[in-house]
Amino acid sequence: MPVTDAPLNGHALLDFNSPLSDATAYDLIGGLRLGAGATVVDYGCGWAELLLRAVEHEPGARGLGVDSDDYAIDRGRANAEARGLTSRVTLERADVTTWRTEPADVAISIGSSHAWGGTKQALEALHARLRPGGTLLLGDGFWERPPNAKSVEIFGEEEFGTLAELVDLAMTCGYRLLNLATATLAEWDAFESRWCAARELWLLEHPDHPEADEVRKVVDDHRDGWLTGYRGHLGFAYLTLARP
Repeated sequence: MPVTDAPLNGHALLDFNSPLSDATAYDLIGGLRLGAGATVVDYGCGWAELLLRAVEHEPGARGLGVDSDDYAIDRGRANAEARGLTSRVTLERADVTTWRTEPADVAISIGSSHAWGGTKQALEALHARLRPGGTLLLGDGFWERPPNAKSVEIFGEEEFGTLAELVDLAMTCGYRLLNLATATLAEWDAFESRWCAARELWLLEHPDHPEADEVRKVVDDHRDGWLTGYRGHLGFAYLTLARP
């Protein structure tokens, strides 16, 4: 079994690929102004859990998701089928920056700004992919506290700004802020713990696997970066934005 499958890219125990609880997810969905016939497009959808829940929330909505990760798309399609949503949700493997469809009523981009080269580029690209009057749910990082040396080593010095700077950037890109939510420390800890635990459980079942040492190093490095680096420094914000 290659490391990339051990275990399932480390996401097997995660509901969302970001620090997000069920309660926060449903609050965010409630603020998307979904109506009957709405089209929701998730750019960088992963296994599309938030998209699936949004479509379940509004039975008349249709969902489209795009991601370049083969495993994630396969997992999302299986979940859509299990929940009876295949007639209303389509997931495609593609590059989010070149994949195009009609402007959406609602666009979602959670942790995917890097695909466009940064937050500003993502906001500009998504503006054109959203109809006037539509809503964008953007999930992106920011510094809650000035980064320490370990955080800078992991993310670089210019990757993120403050929360106020993130909101200001969205405004300068032509949006208006409808709602702001930030991940709690408990949501962060649950996310990071589950990421590590998926691989730790695989190691318990495969202690003598030829790649066990490599998988163990991946987990140890990740845990060290989290606990001695960005924990309490890096924040994650969910901005609900309107395109006037």
